[in-house]
Amino acid sequence: MERMVAYCGIVCTECPAYIATRNDDDQRRKKVAEEWSKMFDAEIKPESINCDGCLSPSERQIDYCRTCEIRKCGLEKNVLNCAHCEEYICEKLGKFFENAPNAKANLAQIRENLEGKER
Repeated sequence: MERMVAYCGIVCTECPAYIATRNDDDQRRKKVAEEWSKMFDAEIKPESINCDGCLSPSERQIDYCRTCEIRKCGLEKNVLNCAHCEEYICEKLGKFFENAPNAKANLAQIRENLEGKER
């Protein structure tokens, strides 16, 4: 499976919701819903654990990702992810990175590779 990096830098293809969807695994959906309900102090139902990834043309994304401002911006700017954006690192992304250092590292690596190709 090809690695899919979301606009924000999260690796969709490593996300348990994405994996459960790809494998059509109801047990995994239930487990993810339970874990995320505790983690985010919210009621998340197994049937809402369906996601084809942030970059997918499918309408099937986790609720948070479907309404994500970073994703919305990336779609509007028609970039592959935020590493490809002229405004990298913007305020929205900078705030997100405070809680997602792995996402920041993913985009930094992509950005570095892009700059290396331009030289």
